[in-house]
Amino acid sequence: MHVISLAIIMVLGSATLFFHNPWFIKWKPTGIYWLSAIIFLSSSFIGSKPLIQKMMEGNVNLTSKIWHRLNAAWAVFFILMGALNLYVAYHYDTDAWVNFKLFGGVGFTLLFVLIQAFYLTKHMDEKELEKQQ
Repeated sequence: MHVISLAIIMVLGSATLFFHNPWFIKWKPTGIYWLSAIIFLSSSFIGSKPLIQKMMEGNVNLTSKIWHRLNAAWAVFFILMGALNLYVAYHYDTDAWVNFKLFGGVGFTLLFVLIQAFYLTKHMDEKELEKQQ
């Protein structure tokens, strides 16, 4: 994923400099978000475990159903963030887009992670109760 992100950054960053057009760099976050969404979605169908489970399995004990929901939630989050990036890029000036990219992206991600933490806490307790019975 890091290599693909680097390739996207290099290609679109170079195109921005070469053509003197900021739109290439404004599309970069959307490309990375949507690529991440595709990877998360495809991991549910390719392989034995969703990507989010492979990433967090050692720290969190959840049912397969919850892992798949969590994986889908991340995919939807990345799709929405990509769409929101395009909306801000096309409807606001570059300064507003930069502020959104720096602060809005981080803010929305933190909010999503907090919501996810509350969701996980609820389902981690259920899994522990199932083990005890």
